[in-house]
Amino acid sequence: MASGLFGIEHSNRSRDDHWGKNCFNSSFPAATANYMLENDIPAIYIKLDIIDGAPKVVATEIPLKDVFRCGDRHPEDLYFAFESVYEPYQEYSFDAIDGIDLVIKDLEGNFLSPLEVKLTVLPDNTTYKKSENLWGSEMVVRSATTSYCALGMYDAVKDDARAVREIFEAACSSIQGWDNDFEMTHKIPTLAASIDEFQRRYYTRQKPLLMQTLWKTQGKSPLLADQAFDIVIWSDYAFSRLFVDSSYSVSPTMSRPMRASARLARCLWELSKSGKIRVVDIYRQMAFGNQTDKEFSIPGNKWKTYVQSGRTTTPILPKDAVNQIIEDGYIELLSPERRFDQTLYFTVRNQG
Repeated sequence: MASGLFGIEHSNRSRDDHWGKNCFNSSFPAATANYMLENDIPAIYIKLDIIDGAPKVVATEIPLKDVFRCGDRHPEDLYFAFESVYEPYQEYSFDAIDGIDLVIKDLEGNFLSPLEVKLTVLPDNTTYKKSENLWGSEMVVRSATTSYCALGMYDAVKDDARAVREIFEAACSSIQGWDNDFEMTHKIPTLAASIDEFQRRYYTRQKPLLMQTLWKTQGKSPLLADQAFDIVIWSDYAFSRLFVDSSYSVSPTMSRPMRASARLARCLWELSKSGKIRVVDIYRQMAFGNQTDKEFSIPGNKWKTYVQSGRTTTPILPKDAVNQIIEDGYIELLSPERRFDQTLYFTVRNQG
């Protein structure tokens, strides 16, 4: 059954599922990525570089075929498994790992790529009053994203497990209680420094983790900008800087970024020792009084300090690209009470 969305011919979602609440916000980004893949339009790539010996996030570009790790396949040759487990990472955990927003497979069932998916508006409330080149987009991150970040990082360096262990050993081995707020608050600087050292050594092995599709409006109005859509791909290393950089600021108690940094360091250390951990237990134990499903959020003004690309001012896809991404007639399946659906719905209807 056709999905009505560009390139999504094989999926674990039914046609109606794609257009439902909490599904369209990952199905539409997947279709947008398919459109860019088929038309050889690269995404913005936010990755980590080492500049003057220090980890620094930089913006470049990446082909979608490298994000999906699909070689020369076309979208119709791919299977889109939404909210699914990336099974190759299960070997690193005794307990069942969480699903991630999108798992790309080939039609033989081979796993290609795990991606967290975000659909966010540009600008957000913290940046809409600024000049357009300073607009940013808020991003809310789930703990499943940071656990996949840790598993993916280890997967790329597992053959160097002994060297990885040496990086983290001094900072981690002395910790008595990973859930002790007082102890962990004081250990965070050395844990963050260990992550820095790990990333300096292995940054060439970073890989795409998060696919953020942007839709740009005319300021706070519901109208799409003329250049309306783009995709930002975050590598696992660049994504981790969103919390590692923030964990250096002094706090009397464990902040969300500090918690995320401690979890990442612990996962990498324990994996380097034994190759297998109880990843869900680690995340549940190290809650520090905060809810466990939400890891942290990044407001648009902070987001923009990492995403230094002119394509946030002028996204690469015009608003009428939606007519290729969404097939004729399917726009009626949207729910105009949701903000993004409403914007798309009236954009397409007004063009008609």
